[in-house]
Amino acid sequence: RIVARKAPGMSDPDMTADPERDAVLLASLAHVPRLGWTMEAVRAALLAQDGIADDAAMLFPGGAGELVEAFVTLADRWMTADAAAADMAGLGKTRRVRAVIGLRLARLRPHKEAVRRAIGVLALPRHAALALRLTGGTIDAIWRAAGETLEDRSRHTKRPILGAVYGSTLLVWLRDGTADDAVTLAFLDRRLADVGRIGKLRGRIEARFATMLCPKTSLA
Repeated sequence: RIVARKAPGMSDPDMTADPERDAVLLASLAHVPRLGWTMEAVRAALLAQDGIADDAAMLFPGGAGELVEAFVTLADRWMTADAAAADMAGLGKTRRVRAVIGLRLARLRPHKEAVRRAIGVLALPRHAALALRLTGGTIDAIWRAAGETLEDRSRHTKRPILGAVYGSTLLVWLRDGTADDAVTLAFLDRRLADVGRIGKLRGRIEARFATMLCPKTSLA
């Protein structure tokens, strides 16, 4: 059986969900750029660490979709752990969200091609529902890691807005050749600033409508 061990350049991830699957997934990342998110990549990882190649189908019976799901959810857990360890005291909501996304991208930087391949898998029509579910889970994880509640009435507005910001940022990141994601983070700052301006404008419009509809209340 494969033994869980730290991937190069990474701190020990939270392996509580399934240590064996996580370990195989980490080992598979070295083979994904060449073989994609396939059972061949998993078998290569198992064989490289004296495992049994036939275990690949037992660990990930759902094939590419299940492999990508395991990768995305592991990335969510990495991000959550890194955010918990980071000092975000004194940061406003937008800066916390920016910091959490930055931590996520820094974690995934050694595996940019694996992320690119994962996006390709999720873009397939047969994985549309999986893509939607994983995206929703990641956005919720970002909010929680940033210390935001998901119980308020604005959740259904916040999720798609942050989803659009994160999705466009991820596409820029895939093309970003800087060592510290500088181009991507600058783009993210602009997008978050745009969202803030839209939010302020919406607030003014809503206040104006409230004044028009309830003039007595506005003068009280």
